[in-house]
Amino acid sequence: MSYNADEKGYYGEFGGAFIPEMLYPNTEELRQNYIQIMEEPSFKKEFDHLLQDYVGRPTPLYFAKRLSEKYNTKIYLKREDLCHTGAHKVNNTIGQILMAKKLGKNRIIAETGAGQHGVATATVCALMGIECVVYMGEIDIARQAPNVARMKMLGAEVRPALSGSRTLKDATNEAIRDWINNPVDTHYIIGSVVGPHPYPDMVARFQSVISQEIKSQLKEKEGVENPDYVIACVGGGSNAAGAFYHYLDNPDVGIIAVEAAGKGIDSGESAATSALGKVGIIHGSKTLLMQTPDGQITEPYSISAGLDYPGVGPMHAHLFRSGRGEFISITDAEAMKAGLLLSKLEGIIPAIESSHAFAILEQKTFKPDDIVVINLSGRGDKDLDTYIDYFKL
Repeated sequence: MSYNADEKGYYGEFGGAFIPEMLYPNTEELRQNYIQIMEEPSFKKEFDHLLQDYVGRPTPLYFAKRLSEKYNTKIYLKREDLCHTGAHKVNNTIGQILMAKKLGKNRIIAETGAGQHGVATATVCALMGIECVVYMGEIDIARQAPNVARMKMLGAEVRPALSGSRTLKDATNEAIRDWINNPVDTHYIIGSVVGPHPYPDMVARFQSVISQEIKSQLKEKEGVENPDYVIACVGGGSNAAGAFYHYLDNPDVGIIAVEAAGKGIDSGESAATSALGKVGIIHGSKTLLMQTPDGQITEPYSISAGLDYPGVGPMHAHLFRSGRGEFISITDAEAMKAGLLLSKLEGIIPAIESSHAFAILEQKTFKPDDIVVINLSGRGDKDLDTYIDYFKL
């Protein structure tokens, strides 16, 4: 069984491109060209050069000594929090802005939840001198004020999504409407492994630099390319897709995806898609989706703005259904505690999204000689207000 997308964009039964006729020219242009462009030597050269000199790659693979002692296993942290802009998101936006230029586009749109992808998109648009419009839910604009300010400083226009839950899915809806109205000059940079084919595959390929580096870095540090486990948090799932990518077809490597249980899986305030989701279609992709019995999308909730997506990327839906990935849900309280613990033990304040991945160390016991790689997908600066309120700091 393959865990990558086939030529129609399916991961097993999930994926595809379920889109209105008016969007077909946009996605078709991309579908026909994306692999060919990514394989051009000139594209590769510019992409690698920017990842190195602008983003700061390779990011370190750091042996977390005190954390390892506490949990009696070998824990390595993939330091995506050290990327320029503070998270893994920029790996994808660099790739997509180069893609947009190759396709002759001169206007960029994006959606953002936590604001991280919006910042990463505004960053590369500033770098390339291209017009940028970011759609963001009104509620997220209020809870992620520092990132909104960053986007504006970078020259982007931030447009509020005022419909529905006024969060990520609504921002995505607005961006799709914009794209339908501006098919010729605009490229839509989706921030996760979601949306219609070819997006999930394209974003996963751009993020796959994460696991590519883990392999060579582990070889150097441990003499083996393969860890026993790779752990990452999953909202839409791009950091996880990148961390898992080069290990998908290797059954010796355990893949653990960590979702946000919010206030508890059965609380009605959760974003644990694998536990609560049923097959459905969201934003052009067939995947697992939190929905009511009559198929209306239910509002997800998580203390972390980057994990409250009601669906999950089709790659992850397939990893869950096929049993290749182990899916664990972590509550707000467990994640916040894990974030504080990492700060105190290793001197690293993680994004609350990433804190969810660390919380599984309390739930799952690893062997002393297991090599466990945790993808530390983002730094905690953007979440300081949430940490302050939560812990009364």
